[in-house]
Amino acid sequence: MTDRRRFLRAVGLPALAASAGVPFQPSLLAARALDLAPTLRSHPGSPADVARDEDFWGEVAQAFTVDRTLVNLNNGGVSPAPSFVQEAMKRHLDFSNELPAYTMWQIQEPRREGVRRRMAREWGVDAEEIAFTRNASESLQICQFGIDLEPGDEVLTTTQDYPRMINTFRQRERREGIVLRQIRIPTPAEDVDEVVRLFEEAITPRTRVILACHMINLTGQILPIREIVAMARRHNVPVIVDGAHALAHFDFTLAELDCDYYSTSLHKWLFAPIGTGLLYVRRDKIEGLWPLMAAAETQDADIRKFEEVGTHPAANTLAVAEALTFHQALQAARKDARLVYLRNYWAERLLQNPRVTLNTSLRPGFACGIANVHVEGVATNDLQGHLWRTHKIYTTPINHEEFNGLRISPSVYTTLEELDRFVEAVEEVLEKGLSPG
Repeated sequence: MTDRRRFLRAVGLPALAASAGVPFQPSLLAARALDLAPTLRSHPGSPADVARDEDFWGEVAQAFTVDRTLVNLNNGGVSPAPSFVQEAMKRHLDFSNELPAYTMWQIQEPRREGVRRRMAREWGVDAEEIAFTRNASESLQICQFGIDLEPGDEVLTTTQDYPRMINTFRQRERREGIVLRQIRIPTPAEDVDEVVRLFEEAITPRTRVILACHMINLTGQILPIREIVAMARRHNVPVIVDGAHALAHFDFTLAELDCDYYSTSLHKWLFAPIGTGLLYVRRDKIEGLWPLMAAAETQDADIRKFEEVGTHPAANTLAVAEALTFHQALQAARKDARLVYLRNYWAERLLQNPRVTLNTSLRPGFACGIANVHVEGVATNDLQGHLWRTHKIYTTPINHEEFNGLRISPSVYTTLEELDRFVEAVEEVLEKGLSPG
């Protein structure tokens, strides 16, 4: 218990620090959290053991300033940041406003390089392959618009990819005459070879690029990206990976995926400030990829050309460093195990009712903390509205032409009591139906 309280003080919880007689000093947040990381790692037990330690996760949850009168089960959309990440961003923003042309451009901008190196190191790639963006959509559109395509060239993706990214290629269809081809994959998909085969069978001599989700936002389905990339490389087709929901959610490195392009949002599962994203481009692919906004010819081979967006805040990106420290202290494997544990906690209980099905696999490796649940005889939008109006439980309705259900995405701060309330509310609907109004 003492070590965990030290951790909470280290990452900057003002109330707990004050109650222990420790002055709150935001300037020391990162240093203290880094110093405590070894202590947190020494917590006994395997990731599966720690995943069930409610005392441990209960204290971790106090790092967040969430409203406990509400139950947030839509952390897949955007996550709250821990309080010390928020404080760090405010501190950086205050400093930048002292004299922005000097403090922001000459002092803070160079500090982004330290964050770049840390992020690259954490996910096993070179710092010269990492660019900071505002979100996964921006990162993906850099790739989708930045690859040269000619009329008749084909791009391949699935029917379950993110609508904005599908619309990006559809705009290129209308404007440039390219061809978007989409394949259907099973829901859930539990056969790696079948998924790879479906992609490969759709490749033609005109296929120029594949867009594939690492984790599908609709269901939490994890696709076999490494295998898809290896297959596509045999056909000389690059793969753009949509990792919006994957990075810092489950345990993997970019290096092991061996992909060409990877895009993600950092304000989801890394718990970084809202409006932070990341783009990875393999070094030998940088020069051939056009930036979304124009950059000088001298930057052709520089990853920073993708950051040419005009005046932008430095505070958001600098505070990513605190979020990364928190992620490292929790440890990716333990975080992965906890999110799987929370998913199974509610899903296995609801599945005891024959009217409940999942559009998400519970088999290891095919999903993590996100799952999509369907309740027979209850319209998904009506169930979502009922849960919010009556129980103040926030969920995400998914209505796709191939399936529908509620997307449920708890986080590391979610308590079992909150999941109990969710399960009991759905069970009440199964027994009594929806309340009027």
